[in-house]
Amino acid sequence: MGLPLLSSTRVLTFLLTSWLIWIGLHAATLYWLGFSLEESALDAAASNVLFVLSSLIVSNTLRYYQPGRGKYFYIVVWCILLAALSVFLYRLLVINYFSANAVYLNIVEKTLVVRFCIGFLLISGMGLLSVLWYTQQDYKENQRRKADAERLAREAELYNLRQQLQPHFLFNSLNSISALIGRRPEEARTMIYQLSDFLRGTLRKEENEFVSLEEELRHLQLYLDIERVRFGHRLKTEISKEESCDALILPAMLLQPIVENAIKFGLYDTTGEVIITVTAACVQNYLVLTIKNPYDPHTARPKSGTGFGLSGIKRRLYLLFARTDLIETTGENNTFTTTVKIPQNDKGNIN
Repeated sequence: MGLPLLSSTRVLTFLLTSWLIWIGLHAATLYWLGFSLEESALDAAASNVLFVLSSLIVSNTLRYYQPGRGKYFYIVVWCILLAALSVFLYRLLVINYFSANAVYLNIVEKTLVVRFCIGFLLISGMGLLSVLWYTQQDYKENQRRKADAERLAREAELYNLRQQLQPHFLFNSLNSISALIGRRPEEARTMIYQLSDFLRGTLRKEENEFVSLEEELRHLQLYLDIERVRFGHRLKTEISKEESCDALILPAMLLQPIVENAIKFGLYDTTGEVIITVTAACVQNYLVLTIKNPYDPHTARPKSGTGFGLSGIKRRLYLLFARTDLIETTGENNTFTTTVKIPQNDKGNIN
């Protein structure tokens, strides 16, 4: 589908104004040289209207056909032919209209070459402007299509990443419910209700890419309630935040896989009580989230790989912010720390 013929209102206004000024100067020059007002006005109108029509033909042609590299010669030839045709038609018009004015007709005959050169310059100038304009519009359209394609691809990958967060957690929860049904049916029933609330909240979050910290922590609490049923007194959590951070936003369901990773490396290799801490702070234009869990460096390998959880989070943050430095992990003194920074310049409200 072709682009609209020089569709910008500003461009059309500029071109129309330029042509009117040129026609006015043309008529004023002829009048200053001694021609009558009628002769000056008709001469300027007749010759320049033909040049305008020829220019529009060139512009409309370039709307659908953009010559390749090395083929701009065809545009020059096209402009030469149109300029010659315009001068020829102009000559026919003035001969018929001013047939009784021999002096004027004599001057017209002597200036045909000059008029042809001026017409060629005007038409080719319009052709050049059209080439630049349509090339720019094609570039913008291609960039828009590229951006749309990248956005759709990014959204598809983000959706796929988010879908991968749930299955193993769901399987573990269902296995725990199955184990509790026979021994502790009340706890199994409670866990079913908690799992239902958690999944319902997950479905709601699918509609929003970003949520507030307050909402994210509520959703995280549902996940922790379920995990406490699985691990009992062994799992302890401490969540703290600055009050000013509640309204800041972050990608939905960002904390759950990080905390799940902390539980995996904190509880799976131990039999005692484990404390996992989650803190949120406002640091300049960032929401900084810190998750800490104990780990045994001899049995866990948090530095060499932490499963899908952190790698998926890192990929998701890159897709959203085009940065690879927003998540860091360290392991010191049997404590594994995950730090996530969420920029708030575009998505948040830190001043």
